[in-house]
Amino acid sequence: MLAVPDMGLQGLYIGGSARTEFCMSTPASACGLVRAQSSACLHPRLPVASSESRLWVLCRGSSPERSPVPSPPGSPRTQESCGIAPLTPSQSPKPEARAPQHAPFSVVVAIDFGTTSSGYAFSFASDPEAIHMMRKWEGGDPGVAHQKTPTCLLLTPEGAFHSFGYTARDYYHDLDPEEARDWLYFEKFKMKIHSATDLTLKTQLEAVNGKKMPALEVFAHALRFFKEHALQELREQCPSLPEKDTVRWVLTVPAIWKQPAKQFMREAAYLAGLVSREDAGQLLIALEPEAASVYCRKLRLHQLLDLSSRAPGGGRLGERRSIDSSFRQAREQLRRSRHSRTFLVESGVGELWAEMQAGDRYVVADCGGGTVDLTVHQLEQPHGTLKELYKASGGPYGAVGVDLAFEQLLGRIFGEDFITTFKRQRPAAWVDLTIAFEARKRTAGPHRAGALNISLPFSFIDFYRKQRGHNVETALRRSSVNFVKWSSQGMLRMSCEAMNELFQPTVSGIIQHIEALLARPEVQGVKLLFLVGGFAESAVLQHAVQTALGARGLRVVVPHDVGLTILKGAVLFGQAPGVVRVRRSPLTYGVGVLNRFVAGRHPPEKLLVRDGRRWCTDVFERFVAAEQSVALGEEVRRSYCPARPGQRRVLINLYCCAAEDARFITDPGVRKCGALSLELEPSDGASPGRREIRAAMQFGDTEIKVTAVDVSTNRSVRAAIDFLSN
Repeated sequence: MLAVPDMGLQGLYIGGSARTEFCMSTPASACGLVRAQSSACLHPRLPVASSESRLWVLCRGSSPERSPVPSPPGSPRTQESCGIAPLTPSQSPKPEARAPQHAPFSVVVAIDFGTTSSGYAFSFASDPEAIHMMRKWEGGDPGVAHQKTPTCLLLTPEGAFHSFGYTARDYYHDLDPEEARDWLYFEKFKMKIHSATDLTLKTQLEAVNGKKMPALEVFAHALRFFKEHALQELREQCPSLPEKDTVRWVLTVPAIWKQPAKQFMREAAYLAGLVSREDAGQLLIALEPEAASVYCRKLRLHQLLDLSSRAPGGGRLGERRSIDSSFRQAREQLRRSRHSRTFLVESGVGELWAEMQAGDRYVVADCGGGTVDLTVHQLEQPHGTLKELYKASGGPYGAVGVDLAFEQLLGRIFGEDFITTFKRQRPAAWVDLTIAFEARKRTAGPHRAGALNISLPFSFIDFYRKQRGHNVETALRRSSVNFVKWSSQGMLRMSCEAMNELFQPTVSGIIQHIEALLARPEVQGVKLLFLVGGFAESAVLQHAVQTALGARGLRVVVPHDVGLTILKGAVLFGQAPGVVRVRRSPLTYGVGVLNRFVAGRHPPEKLLVRDGRRWCTDVFERFVAAEQSVALGEEVRRSYCPARPGQRRVLINLYCCAAEDARFITDPGVRKCGALSLELEPSDGASPGRREIRAAMQFGDTEIKVTAVDVSTNRSVRAAIDFLSN
């Protein structure tokens, strides 16, 4: 790099370029320039600047006294020109790799916000081994214990909150068809956040009737519902428990979600009133497969189902250690003596984990309603912490894929145009049909012999006759679908083979993702796979995964109450968020900088000459590389000096890409993904010279975090990374 003499800003001004920011750094001090977009100047004696004005900001890299730490074998190397020590996990954290400090809390409340079903659970800090599940939900199917409720939201025609879950579903079902067309009913809307490529705070969601509403308000309504339910139950159990500053909230999200989606959930939580922005640390974002992994650490062998043996309580996962039966009986008696919604976990680790050795590896496959989420963990001793071996992977292969296949089947029989019209004009009846299919889907199995009957709502039968001029039985006879017949009881009669075929595209996608993950060199040696999530309850999925992967020596294990695994694990994660000590960065993050131009190394079109100096523009300087191991609390540091006195805000664009070796911010695949914002307090003028703001970014947590300090005053500076402003 080029050592820059002290020549002032004027000598380095580049002019009206459209580039967002640049930085020059030197080997000794990494001193240079960053171009930032400033907000209005708020100094009372200075004129207000336009929000589009561009200012130059001096930038200094990581502290020169920090010595580089060598990366472990196989870790991606950072650019030598970065001026920052590479992020590397270590058995003994470095002084600067400190864990974040959290405010004291009395209770942890976790909300598992799922695509198809949701719920909450909590535990008190005074009794962390007892996890209390939420109350049974009103409504639903008779004879079924409802430990979760459908992710269904009903708003009035005016857009006000009416109900959530079974209550919303049942009320909407009972509305008059004409009246229902005015109500806003949302279901399975979590997937919209995953699939949105341009997610912002203004993203809209479409209700069943076609009307749209801001997605942020929809999610906030749902989270506010859970907040009120949870706090009401906490007040009943502990009337003296103050609400303020005593609850640590945990929200679950898929591990494959990108930073904008995670920030969106946090913004919805702010709007719902779970926490305030000033107390952001009271809210944790938990990754769903990580939560499941944390919970599985606590299980005893009789709480696991080994699919290779199909023995509900006796599947042996290795030589079983001698168990103190009296201790276990006492625990079970205690569990029965408490409310049936209370689940007791081990104070240490379960039997399976006690048998595992340091370095043992396993896969967690979270098969939920909307996505499949895969993560690979390695056990670390002596504290039993976890290390992620490969970045989270997966895709949209959840249980809703089976629902979509059923909808496509109906389109083949009755016509896609009719199904589209019916959904819009008879939305409540369409919900009835999906409920009927869901009930039969849950009974599907690979060895079931009898046919499955699916009730068609009278509204469907009547609407089809009016639209087409003949009845549904005639449509079935004329269609090319041979495995669906019409029952004399007014039902669609589907063979078990036909039902299983509806599962195949989704199940095949899950298995292909698992096989692709196991083929990675980073995860060789895995012998154990935990199948978790609501979709993991499906006998069809369990059989397919065991058949495909059991032959290669992989033992597939399903925890009992598998649909609640993530919820329980989220509570445990809230108690000890440092249990996952090392994660892998899913993307490469950095900024655009100016470096000294080197002929033959840099493209000629990147050459920029100013004041006789030759610069290479648009250089992508990495903070962290994709696939890089990052320890919890480990920091990347940068220092920024405002370009002029009175500057109140600095915005520095961040870039990301999937590749590890991107050289320029203009390379294919590199995109602007967010902005680092520094809010500056007015300077007191007591410290002459440049004002240095030191920012520290953490990439090893479930969210990318940033803090900043004014070096001259040692006061905190409000700092944030916005991933939703693009």
